[in-house]
Amino acid sequence: MLCNKLCTSEAAVSLIKDGDTIAINGFIGFGHPEELSVKIEERFLNTGKPRNLTLVHAAGQGDSQTKCINHYGHVGLTKRIVCGHIGLAPKLGQLVANNLAEGYAFPQGVITHLFRAIAGGKPGVVTHVGLETFVDPRIEGGKLNEISTEDLVQLLTIDGRQWLLYKSFPVNVALIRGTTADELGNITMEKEAVFLETLAIAQAAKNSGGLVIAEVERLAKARSLNPREVKVPGILVDIIVVAQKENHPMSFTIDYDPAYSHKLRVPTSAIAKLPLHERKVIGRRGALELLPGKIVNLGIGVPDAVSLVSAEECINDDIYLTLESGLMGGIPATGLSLGAAANPDAVLEQPAQFDFYDGGGVDIAFLGMAQVDTAGNINVSKFGSRVVGPGGFINISQNAKKVIFCGTFTNGGLELAIGDGQLKIIREGSTKKFVRQVQQITFSGKYARHNKQTVLYITERAVFQLTAGGVELLEIAPGVDLERDILGQMEFKPLISQQLKLMDSRIFANQLMGLSKKTLNG
Repeated sequence: MLCNKLCTSEAAVSLIKDGDTIAINGFIGFGHPEELSVKIEERFLNTGKPRNLTLVHAAGQGDSQTKCINHYGHVGLTKRIVCGHIGLAPKLGQLVANNLAEGYAFPQGVITHLFRAIAGGKPGVVTHVGLETFVDPRIEGGKLNEISTEDLVQLLTIDGRQWLLYKSFPVNVALIRGTTADELGNITMEKEAVFLETLAIAQAAKNSGGLVIAEVERLAKARSLNPREVKVPGILVDIIVVAQKENHPMSFTIDYDPAYSHKLRVPTSAIAKLPLHERKVIGRRGALELLPGKIVNLGIGVPDAVSLVSAEECINDDIYLTLESGLMGGIPATGLSLGAAANPDAVLEQPAQFDFYDGGGVDIAFLGMAQVDTAGNINVSKFGSRVVGPGGFINISQNAKKVIFCGTFTNGGLELAIGDGQLKIIREGSTKKFVRQVQQITFSGKYARHNKQTVLYITERAVFQLTAGGVELLEIAPGVDLERDILGQMEFKPLISQQLKLMDSRIFANQLMGLSKKTLNG
């Protein structure tokens, strides 16, 4: 049987029209249909077509240079961006910062759910996620620049309770990725690290009367695939593109790793160990908040040190680490490989994972922090004119029972000496993170207090908590000076606990802390 859906990548992208709304899948470097994005960019540079695209994606996708959605960062190619995160795509970020493209940033989980709402013919997503943050229409409505004037989110009141409605819109083209397609267009994902919202994007485009283009590694005979492994049925797929090998690695960081496609289980001893620097210090202090049996989420950057510390201390089996990409259990990858995990217990689609998160399924979340203010608000989404977006931060931080923000106390040239149970500041960072008022509210201290959420802020030299009266200092590192190294590096004066104590000296020693199921949080 000949496949009438098979097409070259050049021919496939030639079907994209000016003004189309394109939904594109991916998570940092995983799951992105790179060949299709490469060919769209090449077509635009060679012909000036297509123009004025609206690009919609949930997770951040890119290497901060040229990969993934960076291909769309050209004036005239992209008219509007609706995203969860754009920080890994500086070319697109510059378009938004310079008012050369409209920009909207919404919580990552909301966008994954919005694809399902579009597929189901619903008016949008009604959720509490985003209230009191910059996506709330009473604050910024998720708008990222002056030319973004359309209201895409609306405040509702239902039975006396406030909600946000994120409005649906048609999807003209879905760009998705899998491993194998059969001649009928059925798609499997056996060599992918994550499933993401691939199915939801395809359904959204198909039910909008749009086009679904699937990039795969290989083609199989019709109906030869195991139906239990088919993640996107062929009735949804219009075009199949078999990608060039160089454009279809597992991720731009990994050509292929069977541990991340869950064909191989690896020993914990194979996980890299962190050297003793500020990231490990913060990860160790965070690990002291773990409790056996608790469900944990880890953010990108400093927070992922918690998983490396827990692996080194051999306590991973006592907790349950999860990732917003859809992985349950196992050992999460770190850095630009975040989103993958070795040895997971289950792999969910990303919208289902956010159903779980939004409903309060996470016991403890470890997330980053770029700015903290006197009200306990956090900003991780905008810095000066630089647009980043919240990713899954808002979904997770608003709904975890306990949220722990992790980051260095200052930024920019910070130099420390760590050892023998103490910390010394050799050179202070040039930028203060504890400020009078954050530039953008990605996490609302007011909303957290209203919901009686437990909130901690962990740095390499101090630990704070959010109280009804504001941010309170609980612990300081051995070797630092309270006035000079902490209060002198803050733009506001925090409350100081009457039981102010030193951080555990084991955190600052060049040896294992000796954590175990019995000693966790004890």
